[in-house]
Amino acid sequence: MAVEHRSGCPINLSLEVLGDKWSLLIIRDMMFGNRRHFRALLTESEEGIASNILADRLSRLTGLGMITSAPDPSHKQRILLSLTEPAIQLVPVLAHLGSWGRRHLPVSRELSIRAELLERGGQPLWDDFMDELRELHLGIARPPGTPSVLGQLTDAYFAELAKSGPHAA
Repeated sequence: MAVEHRSGCPINLSLEVLGDKWSLLIIRDMMFGNRRHFRALLTESEEGIASNILADRLSRLTGLGMITSAPDPSHKQRILLSLTEPAIQLVPVLAHLGSWGRRHLPVSRELSIRAELLERGGQPLWDDFMDELRELHLGIARPPGTPSVLGQLTDAYFAELAKSGPHAA
């Protein structure tokens, strides 16, 4: 099946993969929220995606080679979603988008803290995070004792959430 593209421009082609309202948010939630099951993506996202849209985008992202799905070894009735290498390589793109959004849009502190940490850490932190994602999603081991970037980002998020009080949770 031949795929029709508007043009061969790399920005256009990237937007054809990631330019809809939900695809990058699904990848974001898998990446930064470690949400690897349909239900977690459906119920734990701040944006509230509808189940039919989520199912469609997961199918589309799988077909485009951005994610894979396989039976979850810990629960045979669930499907475990994993990022592929092309999706993992979006870490710098998401870091730049988050940085831009922090500067120019009315972000909340708890939802922007990860972007701030990624901006401060720059490429070395992004590389460490991509290596961690490769370990989590692709099974490529990192050296023992390597600190968890995902853990640092998650801890910072929960610390900011706690500061903002019970109404934010």
